[in-house]
Amino acid sequence: AGLGVKGDAHAGVTVQHRSRVRVDPTQPNLRQVHLIGAELHRELAGYGFTVGHGALGENVTTEGVDLHALPTGTRLRLGTDAVVELTGLRNPCSQIENFQPGLLAKVLGRDALGALVRKAGVMAIVLADGVVRAGDPIEVELPLPPYRRLERV
Repeated sequence: AGLGVKGDAHAGVTVQHRSRVRVDPTQPNLRQVHLIGAELHRELAGYGFTVGHGALGENVTTEGVDLHALPTGTRLRLGTDAVVELTGLRNPCSQIENFQPGLLAKVLGRDALGALVRKAGVMAIVLADGVVRAGDPIEVELPLPPYRRLERV
């Protein structure tokens, strides 16, 4: 709780991502856990990319939860004990091109009004720690309205 996934490069109370550390290393870490829906893996496979669980840096791969449609502050219970709170959208950077060229263009898009759409998952902080295993159920708890849509963190 308050740190992230044990052993992960982004675990910590303050920001760990290099670009954010350069700006202000004392910022709170809103990116302790990275979640991606398996639906994105299948979408990318349709474009010819081979992307497995964890390949894009995600700590948790979900199934059947529309992560991007959830509001900021949504709590997800992962398994029996762990609870994370959604803080925002992952902002994919050019490093994703090192994994597979052309991938960045597929995890970014535009909506009908031309606004940028980030599809590379959501970020969260850890409220309650616990062991999370493949196949564990996910319970969604929405915050009280008014809802705030997820923004880049």
